[in-house]
Amino acid sequence: MNDRSEGSNQGATISTSRLESFSDGVFAIAATLLILNVHVGTRSLGPSLLHSWPSFAAYAVSFVTIAIIWINHHTVFAQIGQVDRPFLFINILFLMFVAFIPFPTGLIASHLRGSDLEPAALTYGATLTITAVFFNALWFYAAAGHRLLRPDADPRIVSGISRSYLPGPFIYLAATLIAFANALASVVLFALIAVFYVIESSFFGRANE
Repeated sequence: MNDRSEGSNQGATISTSRLESFSDGVFAIAATLLILNVHVGTRSLGPSLLHSWPSFAAYAVSFVTIAIIWINHHTVFAQIGQVDRPFLFINILFLMFVAFIPFPTGLIASHLRGSDLEPAALTYGATLTITAVFFNALWFYAAAGHRLLRPDADPRIVSGISRSYLPGPFIYLAATLIAFANALASVVLFALIAVFYVIESSFFGRANE
C-alpha cells in the first residue's frame, strides 16, 4: 500500500504504510510462534500423535483466531487514510496482546486434559477479550467523527464494521466467564467463536465487494 498523508515529522498525521508493515510483521510472528506449542511425546509415533491432539487443536483455533484478527485489521486500514500518535499507541497496545496469544494457547494445549484447565481458559479468554477491546478502541477512535477515515470511505462499510466489531469483547468475555463453571465448555466456545467469525467475515466481505 502506498504512503498516504505523509505529513512532516511534527505533523498531526503520519503515513499508514510503515504502521501496516509493522503490524503485519507482528501478526506473522504471533502466528508462527503458535507451532512451538505443538509437542509430540517420545513414545511410538502413531500413539504420540494421537495423544498430542490438544496441541494440534489449540494451534488450529489460535491460528484461525489470529488470521481473522489480521483480516479485520486489514479491513479497518482499507478505510483509514491517515493515522496520528494516539492511534499509533492504541495499535501498539493491541499488537502487544496479539503477540501474547501464543502463551495462553500453550497453557490450553498443556492443560486441556488436566485439572488446571480453568486458569488456562481464563488466561486465554482474558487475552482475547482485552485484544478485542483494544481492536474496538482502534476502530472507533479512527471512525469517530471520521477522524482518520479516508475522504471517500463508504458510510455503509463504516457502519457495517462498527456493528460487526462492537459485540466482540462481550462475546469473548462471556465465553471467558463460563470457565468458572465449566472450563472445557469455555474452550469449546472459543473454538466455535473462531468458526463463527470465519463465516461472518466471509459474508461481510462478500457483501461489500
